Amino acid sequence: MARLTLRLDFAPGRAIGHGKIRLLEAIRDHGSISAAARAIGMSYRRAWLLIEDLNGMFKVPIIQTKHGGTAGGGAELTALGHRLVQNYRAMEEKALAAVGAELTELSGNLTRRRS
Repeated sequence: MARLTLRLDFAPGRAIGHGKIRLLEAIRDHGSISAAARAIGMSYRRAWLLIEDLNGMFKVPIIQTKHGGTAGGGAELTALGHRLVQNYRAMEEKALAAVGAELTELSGNLTRRRS
C-alpha cells in the first residue's frame, strides 16, 4: 500500500520530515535520547546530530537535555517541540485527506513487483 510522506523545507539545510518527527516522538515517549534512538533503530550519534540540527533551526530549542546525576540524565520536548510534532501530524493528516482517493487509485494501478 502506498503512503504519503510530508517534508517541510523551510530553507536549504532546514528541513523536517518523518525521521525527525519519529525521533521527537520517541524522545517524548522514552525521556532520553539513547532510549529513543534504540527504540527507532537509530544510532545515538545520528540522533544527537538531528537534535542539534532541530535545536539550531528555531529561535528556541525543540529538545531540552538534563545532565546526569543521582537521578540520571534525560531529554524532553519543550513546548515548541510538542507543537512541532502536533502541527506536523495535523498537516500530514490533512494532506492525506486531500489526496487519499488519488493515492488509492494510483496504487490500484501498479504492476506486481518482480522478484
